[in-house]
Amino acid sequence: MQDMVFLLDVDNTLLDNDAVVDDLRRRLSDNFGSTSAERYWTFFEELRVELGYTDYLGALQRYRLRELSDDMNDPRLLQMSTFLVDYPFAERLYPGALKVVEHLQRFGTTVILTDGDVVFQPRKVQRSGLWQAVDGRVLIYIHKELMLDAVHKRYPARHYVMVDDKLRILSAMKDQWGDRLTTVFPRQGHYALDPHESAAHPAADITIESIADLLEWPLAVPRRAAAPTL
Repeated sequence: MQDMVFLLDVDNTLLDNDAVVDDLRRRLSDNFGSTSAERYWTFFEELRVELGYTDYLGALQRYRLRELSDDMNDPRLLQMSTFLVDYPFAERLYPGALKVVEHLQRFGTTVILTDGDVVFQPRKVQRSGLWQAVDGRVLIYIHKELMLDAVHKRYPARHYVMVDDKLRILSAMKDQWGDRLTTVFPRQGHYALDPHESAAHPAADITIESIADLLEWPLAVPRRAAAPTL
């Protein structure tokens, strides 16, 4: 039983996934035109609803079958998977992200806890350098907020700190773990900056403007929060 475990999300928490999406959107538009390229995002959203997580490669396969069925072997399309798999994710880490991981390890164990598919998401964590930064302590689920018993079994601790850009996730975890969890909300990415999303869920124990703010850890938890001051 460890004293503290830091659970760190990836997309728009440690890594600027919005920028990755922008690059993919431009690549698709340049190759297939903006109208056809938008169909990819239609399939992307369809799969997100069906699966409960984002599946970039699965959406590409659906795009191939439905949008480009008459030209499935278009070399530009076949190269899109390479673009995704070989994407330089390390260049999309937020400033100070790896230093934050190193810094937090002075106070507890750091663990990557993220949602995603079984191919692309692990690849992203590996190529970004995050896998090595946490010495392979990587958990990838479909709905991580539903897997807290599994998280605790693998990394038992007296107290957890969850860092995530989605208040919905933080609130769901807080409901289950209560005082055993301190929630940290970095205001990065489109979810975090969406006023409707923010209004729909309780505030986190700690709100920061960027992941680099955690280089100042330990941070005081506001008195109104349920979690203890660390």
